[in-house]
Amino acid sequence: MVCKKFRVIKPEIRVLGVDDGVFTPHVMGLVSVVGVVFRGGYWLDGVMHTKVEVDGFDAAEKIASMIINSPHHKQLRVIMLNGVTFAGFNVVSIKELNRETKLPVIAVTRERPNFTEIQEALKNLPKSEERWNAIKGAGEIFEVFTRSKKEKVYMHVSGILEEDARKILRLTSTRSSIPEALRVAHLIASGISKA
Repeated sequence: MVCKKFRVIKPEIRVLGVDDGVFTPHVMGLVSVVGVVFRGGYWLDGVMHTKVEVDGFDAAEKIASMIINSPHHKQLRVIMLNGVTFAGFNVVSIKELNRETKLPVIAVTRERPNFTEIQEALKNLPKSEERWNAIKGAGEIFEVFTRSKKEKVYMHVSGILEEDARKILRLTSTRSSIPEALRVAHLIASGISKA
């Protein structure tokens, strides 16, 4: 894995925020996953979507395909995920996503993951060791203060230097503690799921 070094991070950097919609845990089916393209933290440029299986193994592949086949792919500079699990425990290997899309990946969470609880929950699913290895493979978790010394999030990174990821999170978190692209992706995915 080669880390992208940004010489300059422009205020209008094109980022993609990806989040999943509402679903019923442990009930097999498909869940909407929405990607939102933002220029910095201010301008919405596009929306893309796919579907992944609840507790499945297709999230990394489906999200990579969604991005690569999007007309926005060549303009994107960074992918931001709302955590590394979608539709329950459909785990995205951020290293695999980085490799497939050739784009840096930042996985962001509001809460520090409790890895003991996660590992226990995984024991109830098939291929739990494979899922656990993908979660561990996300690497070190970093605490980031985004808008003030009081608002923090946590991130895993792949294909980007930690210091650049921190700058991008701060730049794109304009209305809350999380990047605007992730906030809007969550709103759209939740709205689609309830329809």
